[in-house]
Amino acid sequence: MVFKKLLGSLGVGGPSVDTVLDAGSVVPGGTLTGRVNLLGGQADAEIEQITLDLVARVEAEGHDEETEGTVVFDRVTIGGGFRLAEGAEFTVPFSLTVPWETPLTELYGQPLGVVLGVRTELAVAGARDKGDLDPLSVSPLPVQEAVLEALGQLGWGFRSADLELGRIGGTGQRLPFYQELELTPPAQYAHALNEIEVTFLATPEGMEVVIEADKRGGLFSEGHDALNRFTVSHHNVPHLDWNAEVDRWIRQLVGSRGAHSTHHSGHGSYAHHDTHHDSHHRSGPGTGAVIAGAAVGVAAGVVGGMVAAEIIDEIGDAFEGEEEDEGSEEE
Repeated sequence: MVFKKLLGSLGVGGPSVDTVLDAGSVVPGGTLTGRVNLLGGQADAEIEQITLDLVARVEAEGHDEETEGTVVFDRVTIGGGFRLAEGAEFTVPFSLTVPWETPLTELYGQPLGVVLGVRTELAVAGARDKGDLDPLSVSPLPVQEAVLEALGQLGWGFRSADLELGRIGGTGQRLPFYQELELTPPAQYAHALNEIEVTFLATPEGMEVVIEADKRGGLFSEGHDALNRFTVSHHNVPHLDWNAEVDRWIRQLVGSRGAHSTHHSGHGSYAHHDTHHDSHHRSGPGTGAVIAGAAVGVAAGVVGGMVAAEIIDEIGDAFEGEEEDEGSEEE
């Protein structure tokens, strides 16, 4: 075990903590399991509460520039109300359900450069202190994988993934941010589209797929954005021809004149709304890793173009920066 001393509000000589997530990734709406190991300090301590925060590195657009910060998107209390004796070891196992809109951090085992983590907080004798911050891996639901696989087989290439602060109007979005997956067009659409940005908003019943297209201008027209929302159900994954379905979505976008529309696939139970973006600008890649020229689908090759170790280093650097910021605040 690698215990981390809590040197902030709990003081030197207080308890130490080591949070261990069970191996493997979790899916949106799935169960995250692990354990929090505690080591008593130089005196007995009353552990009032143990809390886990799910955090994300999110980009926010200002008037002149983009900034990046950490957003807590879920907070769960997993234990507390016991005395931790001096030098004693104590383990608290946990099992929690992650939000359905939790962003994807990997695809076919390859990191996307999105930074998520689990942060542990202890409350002892009225004081709170943040412990270790552990990277969280999230892989796609079957319905998300079906859409991405179809895009890959249709020739779309993966450019980047990032998290944007804000809400997409007209959707059932619950988190204060959304994930954008940017993809480059295959040859048959290169004349009409610069790129598309795909956002998944999963629910227990299914998923809203929001696709924004950056359309090229013509001889007598300027380029513009077109945005459509499509609704699919979890149970339809094995029953649809996903290549045909997703290609129909793209053709609908190419044929649109910038209007917002909706489409429903299958028999999900939720209502349709016109879709518009609260902000009229959706940014390109920020500090997230750019995986250029890589295909999304298995048939065209899994995500590549950037060494996974480099992305992992970037995630580690982001977490280290977060912890340094917190340390300076506590001082």
